[in-house]
Amino acid sequence: MSSKRESFQFYNGVVLYPVGLVLLIWIVYWIEVRFSVNFTSYGVRPKTLYGLRGVLFSPFIHGSLSHLWHNTVPLFVLSTALFYFYHKIAWKVLFWILILSGIGTWLIGRPSYHIGMSGVIYGLVSFLFFKGIQAKHYRLIALSLLVVFLYGSLIWGTLPMDEKISWEGHLAGFISGGLLGFCFRESVETPPKYVWEKEDYDENDDPFMRQFDENGNFIELEEEVIEESDDETVVNYIYKEDKKDPET
Repeated sequence: MSSKRESFQFYNGVVLYPVGLVLLIWIVYWIEVRFSVNFTSYGVRPKTLYGLRGVLFSPFIHGSLSHLWHNTVPLFVLSTALFYFYHKIAWKVLFWILILSGIGTWLIGRPSYHIGMSGVIYGLVSFLFFKGIQAKHYRLIALSLLVVFLYGSLIWGTLPMDEKISWEGHLAGFISGGLLGFCFRESVETPPKYVWEKEDYDENDDPFMRQFDENGNFIELEEEVIEESDDETVVNYIYKEDKKDPET
């Protein structure tokens, strides 16, 4: 049996990996509540050396239960789609969205601590949309449209409309996901090609096309066995009228 997993095929990781990510951010929040600690200082602090540690830690830190909950559902839905449709590059995409969105926040953010999984979520939305459109595969295009339908309104979160929200993190994540969507070109499923779409296609060798004349009229064909042996039988299709009126 081939070890290579086919595209668009369900496997345990499609559910287990997203559940693991969700459990991780909930466990971190539980530790904060249970032991009365505050991890906010491990978030991204723009333009400070110590604030760079937040590039790795900030996505797993949340300021409130409401903040945590609002990130839980989209993280699960979007990461599930990522692992199902792009399983070959899913972990690479997640890693680079986390890194690039964090660095982007560090570069353009206000002098405050930026925490939460929102930047990664915006990156996933952007990646799934732009990658699906670029791939030109009907399933991936459908996924892109579904993402727009479910999370298209998130685009407003990239604008400075609420000073309590890290729009810088959202914007950095969105840009990061879009860039990655154009970087991973050869690692996604390509649309299937039919026989007539191939470069070496010759309609004269196509049994279906041979049933029509140059004017598009249907011509009934008949099988004629021209060679037969124990190993194989060679069959040729001939025009019925040709058989009735052979050349003299």
